[in-house]
Amino acid sequence: MSEALVVGIVRQAIETAVIVTAPMLAAGLVAGVLVSVFQTVTSIQDNVLAFIPRAAAIFVAFAVTFPWMLRVVSAFSAGLIQRLPELVR
Repeated sequence: MSEALVVGIVRQAIETAVIVTAPMLAAGLVAGVLVSVFQTVTSIQDNVLAFIPRAAAIFVAFAVTFPWMLRVVSAFSAGLIQRLPELVR
């Protein structure tokens, strides 16, 4: 197996990981910004207030996008398994 092939597979794996995690990261970012603006406006500085909405937004994004994430990761894995005989040579 050549180095270029390994680098290509690792690049695809990283791209897949970034694409799959992007919706949850975006939801956490939006929730974090909104909570920060709310805390700044109301002068409430509570760590729990900052954590719980972010965690809830990430969980909701995960629940909504899970079927899509499963399809993307399964397609990547199936493609990798199908290419396994050529990778072993």
